[in-house]
Order: sequence, then structure tokens, then C-alpha cells
Amino acid sequence: MPFDPQAAIVLDGLGDLRGAEPASPADVPRWRAQLAATAPDPTLEEVRDGGRFEVMERGVPGPVGAADVRLLIARPPGLPDGAPVVYHLHGGGMIGGTCRTGVPGILREWAAPLGLVVISADYRLAPEHPYPAGVEDCYAGLVWVARHAAEVGGDPERIVVAGGSAGGGLAASVALMARDRRGPHLSGQLAMCPMLDDRNDTVSARQMAGRGVWDRSANEAGWTSLLGEARGTDRVPPYAAPARATDLSGLPPAFIDVGAAETYRDECVAYGTRIWQAGGDAELHVWAGGFHGFDQIAPGTAVARDARAARVHWLRRILDR
Repeated sequence: MPFDPQAAIVLDGLGDLRGAEPASPADVPRWRAQLAATAPDPTLEEVRDGGRFEVMERGVPGPVGAADVRLLIARPPGLPDGAPVVYHLHGGGMIGGTCRTGVPGILREWAAPLGLVVISADYRLAPEHPYPAGVEDCYAGLVWVARHAAEVGGDPERIVVAGGSAGGGLAASVALMARDRRGPHLSGQLAMCPMLDDRNDTVSARQMAGRGVWDRSANEAGWTSLLGEARGTDRVPPYAAPARATDLSGLPPAFIDVGAAETYRDECVAYGTRIWQAGGDAELHVWAGGFHGFDQIAPGTAVARDARAARVHWLRRILDR
């Protein structure tokens, strides 16, 4: 698959970073250290962006028997009470990231123009904390948000769960859990290049092996860290890998996007298609030439600008319903 010409220039400029992705669960500490050195998470002051956003962090009750879940809560100053809420789950292959990961861009591109409260959750990471620790943290955070949204100026009836990569997969998992547990009402689920299928055996996974960003080998390292020997077997439940779900009916409206030149292309297309086949509401974008994370790594390209704009348009439509 060809890369978008503009994005390919950026990809080529990454140099040695393209070969730094983890090769196995044992390689995760090295990968995390390199990530922290080359792309550190923003400080709280950086998230506040010179006073453009009010930001705080707090701990809320986690799953039974587990520690509190840390939430970052941010909103534009002066935002009227009852604003829509985006509950954000960070990316990082299930093995990296924090509640600050990716938040500055979401605040600038979603919260400011649309008038949103953004609440971003930490969750326990694999391999130290395998399934179901991370997704249960995410669900516990959502339950708190639904019960306490009004305390931070949000509307409990207008919550969209969103995330990219691992966070996109977790957003899909949380939507399944909320449906099955008769939990919080969700207005939508926004999954950007989501990590959905532990089997890692689609045509696109094989096609992009050794190419682009987060290829088949890195993807296997992430899934194996999360699931251990169960990865790829029939013992994997849908809350771990949403592509395993046999029933996709009754879910909130979904936005799914993915690059055409990345590992997750085919599993994302299949997931959106199966939502339609179940009678659900889904919007699917496959961005020509996009590699994994192209919108963040190559933000100045035309395809990245179009992808980010499409998400804002969908959010505006879904929150106006």
C-alpha cells in the first residue's frame, strides 16, 4: 500500500524511531523509556496552555479491590454548566501512555470550538497489569463521570467516549460494557485507528508488516502483553478485543477512522460494517495513504487536516441530536 506523498516525507524523517517499537513484552520497559525521552507527556501547565483551559487531576473510585483511577478534567474557562463531555482514553498499545497523552490537541480542536468538558482517564498498563485491569479502570472512570458530570460542569446525558489506537479499542470495549451492564448512557463512541482484534492476521496486518508505524510485530507485542498465552485463541473475550463481540446491536453511534496504509485498516472496516449489519449507526473513514497515527505525526499534511476536521464535524452533529 502506498503512503500519502506528504505523509511519506514525514515518515521517512522519523529515521531510527521507526525501528524502536517493542518486539515483545520483555521489550516494553525499553520502549517506554525511549518514548519518555523523545515524546514526553505534557505537564499540567502545558495542558493549561497559558490559561486557555482550566485543568485539574483527581482520583476517583476504581474497580472493586483496585486503586483509584486518576482523571484529568479540563474545560475552557467560562464554559456554561451542562456542557457535553468527552471521556477520553489514551493510546499507547495497551502498554504505554497516561491521562495526559494526546489531551492538548483534543482541547484545542474539540473542547474550545465545541464547548466541551474533556475528562481523560489513566488506566493500568500491561504487561504488569494484564486484562481485565485496564478496561475495568476505564469503565469505573466512566461510571464516575456519568454520576458526577454535573459537578465539573458537564451533562451526564451527553457523554461521548473517545480514544485513539489502544484508546480507540478501549472506547469500543467500554461501549460494549455500558450496554451489557446497563451502565451509563453514551451519546457516541469515537474510535480513531482503534486497536480491536488480537488475532493480528488481517490482510492489512500482513500487508504492512515491517512498514509504517506500529506494524504487525509491535501490535503482537502489545496484544501479548495484555493477553499472554490467550492471545489469538478462542479464550479472548470481547471486552479485551471488541472484534471478538458477536453482537454489535444496541451500541451508541460510532465514528471509526483509520489509515489505508496501516495494520488496523481491515479490522476497523470490518467492525464498522458489522455495526451496520446489526442495524446500528456508524460513520467510517479510511484515509488514503494514512499510516498509523498520521494525523498526530504528520499534522500539517492535507490528509491529516481532513481527518481531524471530519471528527469535529461528527462530534458537532452527534451532540446536536
